[in-house]
Amino acid sequence: MSGVPILTIDGPSGSGKGTVSRAAARALGWALLDSGALYRLVALAGSRAAVSLDDGAGLARLAQTFDIRFGSGPAGEEVVSLNGREVTREIRTETAGNDASKVAALPAVRAALLERQRRFAVPPGLVADGRDMGTVVFPAARVKIFLTASADERAARRHKPVSYTHLDVYKRQMRALGVRIEQASPTQVSIHGVGLHGLTAPAHALDMGCLLYTSRCV
Repeated sequence: MSGVPILTIDGPSGSGKGTVSRAAARALGWALLDSGALYRLVALAGSRAAVSLDDGAGLARLAQTFDIRFGSGPAGEEVVSLNGREVTREIRTETAGNDASKVAALPAVRAALLERQRRFAVPPGLVADGRDMGTVVFPAARVKIFLTASADERAARRHKPVSYTHLDVYKRQMRALGVRIEQASPTQVSIHGVGLHGLTAPAHALDMGCLLYTSRCV
């Protein structure tokens, strides 16, 4: 990781981090890390390997060894591969999100993924998208961005990539965002379990608000 240029893009769920990160990585020709997808991938890999979602040690071993690829399609859409197979749609279902929440609560998995994320920093550079990227995972990154958006806009964005359309799901997204906002307080533990803090903008980060679901806002 030493000497590799890193651009971190932090912010709450639905702020547009993924869209901006994919565009940046593609323009720069750098590697891409979608840290939020990692927990979904661990859960999926666990189910395929018949590893229980409460088996922290077993899931941590998978997290250290599975092959992951993040990229974008011709129109800038998300493309995620697990062990050579595209799983983009599989990891964006409501079930996958629920499984990811269970996995993210396991300290062994968080520790394994923290190290795994740092291994994504390879030449010529890395665009790292997710929570705690500029504060915990890559604190020495030279360029840090913090994206924000209104709760309404974030809920709409989170609703779009998921393969369901009912209004009750949208309402649950709104409630979930409200809970996440409350949890991002100084008394909460971060997703990586490092220090007692919630979602925090990195020091000296560029604080940018994205009102439209487009990378042109940046």
